[in-house]
Amino acid sequence: MDKIAAKQVVVDEIKEKLDRAQGVVLVNARGLTVAQDTEMRKAMREAGVDYKVYKNTMIKRAIENTVFEPLTSQLDGPTAVAFGYDDATSAARALDKFVAQYDVLQYKGGIIEGQYYNDQEMVAIGKIPSKEQLLSRLLGSFKAPMSSFARVIKEVAKKNGGEVEEAPAEA
Repeated sequence: MDKIAAKQVVVDEIKEKLDRAQGVVLVNARGLTVAQDTEMRKAMREAGVDYKVYKNTMIKRAIENTVFEPLTSQLDGPTAVAFGYDDATSAARALDKFVAQYDVLQYKGGIIEGQYYNDQEMVAIGKIPSKEQLLSRLLGSFKAPMSSFARVIKEVAKKNGGEVEEAPAEA
């Protein structure tokens, strides 16, 4: 395989990942030890995030004329790419712990659901809970007032001498 064909294979690999990704985050991982990088890659796999270092020229070719093109300005120096597929913020969230833990690991920027975010904005996005966690919190906030209302009604009925039937326990 000649050099041009080999490069095209890499560009096609990146394009395929971009097509499936809801969120893409670029980081500068220069300075990580092998142990740190290994720990981070394992955590990425467990979170369902693809994480790989690519040459900037290959990334530039893959993102040309796509929604990811604004990332071109961030392609200087060593670049690692994290692709999040199931949840738009999963790549940033998976990286967040390591960006906080390792000073050498730094966000460069990212695209979340088609929107470009710079390095500082990626720090904030990395702290956003998962969709499931947000839904759970929302449902919990709905449940609390209903439970309180039911207790108040029960107490009012007792004070008025009414018979109150116990409601079945909630699941």
